[in-house]
Amino acid sequence: MNRGRRSRVFAPSPRNPVEPLIAPPTFSIVIPAYEAAGTIGDAIRSALSQAHPAHEVIVVDDGSTDDLEGALHPLRDQVTLIRKDNGGAASARNAGAAAATGDFLAILDADDAYHTRRLQALADLASSRPDLDLVTTDARFVVDGEGVGTFLAHNPFPVEDQRTAILESCFVGGWPAVRLSRLRAIGGFDESFRIASDWDCWLRLILSGSLAGLVDEPYYDYVLHAGSLAASRVASLWARVRLLEKAADNPSLHPGERPVLARSLRRQRTRAALAETRAALFDSGSRRRLSKLTLARGIETRARAFAALALAAPPLARRLAPRGRPPDQRFLADP
Repeated sequence: MNRGRRSRVFAPSPRNPVEPLIAPPTFSIVIPAYEAAGTIGDAIRSALSQAHPAHEVIVVDDGSTDDLEGALHPLRDQVTLIRKDNGGAASARNAGAAAATGDFLAILDADDAYHTRRLQALADLASSRPDLDLVTTDARFVVDGEGVGTFLAHNPFPVEDQRTAILESCFVGGWPAVRLSRLRAIGGFDESFRIASDWDCWLRLILSGSLAGLVDEPYYDYVLHAGSLAASRVASLWARVRLLEKAADNPSLHPGERPVLARSLRRQRTRAALAETRAALFDSGSRRRLSKLTLARGIETRARAFAALALAAPPLARRLAPRGRPPDQRFLADP
């Protein structure tokens, strides 16, 4: 994966002098699983085959109705299994965090995979920079088994002013390892978010003083499912609006950061409104919301105008509106 070059590390300068750790921290890999019998085996095997062994691998069965038990059977004695009622990814991660005993909680989704050297890269970074509470690597996007790009190629990782940057995009991605004591100190993942709970969590961590670092190697395979419903994208974008609205009440937010948050909110509301209008025109989205979007505050005029045109003259709106996202925006953290 390295191909002969030395891995780059992106991280802010330490606020105070730091001494490398004598022994590396431990990592508890938590895998939330819901209806994941077809993929969970490969995810677990990638977690168990790390060059730097995991402290433990915890699978959280989030109320699955498929044969997850059968899929786990060959690996059952190598993992800790937690069963719970269905509550979503944030709930499952919190359940895993409650049971974890490592220094860091390392996230792995049930349809994704770790490269063999991922934990080693995370351990090396966390050992050399014990002041970092979030450590991660680049990720490879995978569609139908083929790599189609990397996260870092489309999402610069800021090393300066991460407080401002986290208000603008989830630059950490959705798969870092997080220091467990800090995760617990901020109350874990917000279970009211079915989508975007990761961005909300990293935002609260960074605003409360945490720093994040990244190793520039695509050691995480993130599977993109082709043909996902437009409605899912709309829900995801409105969830981002809600988490930024929540951030406005964060007591750790500095006055000078509020204009950045306001601009980010306006941009996310505009993107959500445009996506919802496109869904109403081209997919199964409801046209009932279009009249509300034409009057919505906090979004750009172009989004209200597009909603008004879609409401009044759908054929014309379809001719004028592009159906898909620009190719250079497919992998943006804040699409």
